[in-house]
Amino acid sequence: MILLNTPAKVQKKLAENTRRQRLEMDLTQEGLAKRSGVPLPTLRQFEQKHSISLESFLKIQMVLGGLDDILKSTEITKPEFTSIDEVLEADSVHTRKRGRRK
Repeated sequence: MILLNTPAKVQKKLAENTRRQRLEMDLTQEGLAKRSGVPLPTLRQFEQKHSISLESFLKIQMVLGGLDDILKSTEITKPEFTSIDEVLEADSVHTRKRGRRK
C-alpha cells in the first residue's frame, strides 16, 4: 500500500487550511488566539512550524467552525449493502471490544 500522505504533510496542510479559515473570517492571529484561548505563540508556531497539541487545535477549530467536521471525519460509517448475502453476513460479524496486537 502506497501512502500519499504522511503525518508531516497532513500537519502542514492542517496548518495551511486553518490559516486560510482564519483569514476568511478576517481574524488576526491575535484575535483568534484571544477567542480560542490558545496562547498567541502557540498559534504562531502552528501556522509556521505546523506543530500544536490536539487540544489547542480543537479549540481553534471550535472558533473557526470546523469542530463538527473533525468529529464527523472520525466516525465509523456503516457499510452500504449490495446484496442480501452481505446483510446476513454482517449480522454474524462480531464487533471487537479490544485489539489483539500489542
